[in-house]
Amino acid sequence: MTYKLIVTDMDGTLLNGEHEISDENKNVLKKVADKGIKVAIATGRIYESTIKYARELDIKTPIICCNGALIKEENGNIIYISKIEYDLCANIIDILEDYNIYYQCFTDDTIFTPYINEWLRKYQMQEDLNIKIIESNNIKEIIKEKDILKFLIIENDLSLLSKVEKELKNIKDIELTKSFFDNIEIMKKGVNKGSAVESLAKYIGVDKSEIITFGDNHNDLSMIMYAGMGVAMGNAEDIVKENANFITDKNTENGVAKALKNILNIDLK
Repeated sequence: MTYKLIVTDMDGTLLNGEHEISDENKNVLKKVADKGIKVAIATGRIYESTIKYARELDIKTPIICCNGALIKEENGNIIYISKIEYDLCANIIDILEDYNIYYQCFTDDTIFTPYINEWLRKYQMQEDLNIKIIESNNIKEIIKEKDILKFLIIENDLSLLSKVEKELKNIKDIELTKSFFDNIEIMKKGVNKGSAVESLAKYIGVDKSEIITFGDNHNDLSMIMYAGMGVAMGNAEDIVKENANFITDKNTENGVAKALKNILNIDLK
């Protein structure tokens, strides 16, 4: 099989335990790109926290971010966007605030939150990410004119998280997924990484059979199942592994590079 597009998740997949792209992953992906195979990133992160990694790899392919709610080129051209309408946002916020559960909501360059938690504080320390973080006790009011792409809920009390998830499932026109055991991610109905990879493939003229995707968690499952070759990381959730065509090593063991060497069966030295 001739592959023309590689799409990789970031956290838990391309990035190692220090949230960096290892030299081995970087070198292999650059050599793959030199052979004419396009490389793209598909992440739950917002655009501004992703672009620096794309530049590290010298990626020119559009970036899929917010779990597929936005596909954007480095020059700012938006290929696809799916916003959560304000009435839906208000409904979601009412539920989250009734349960007093922590949440964030994203545009392509800004994170809105009731308060800055430890996770966001780490973002603030990375000046090169160019992320705006706005803290407010009235999120519903300040996002009225904003293009909200995704909500992220984080909660250590898994029984509370489960109750909130059950109530959110009663809302029509939203999509729920997870990128870690202690979170819920919310997008507009029909938005996921799989549909975004499909849109990107059509945009650049690639068939699904010519695509390799890499992922580790629930929010990667749709693109793992969509691609001709879906690769699960060694650290992936069981459901991702069960639906993958190939299981590679962990993200801390250069799993992306090792899988590409195996699947492409070409000399990448």
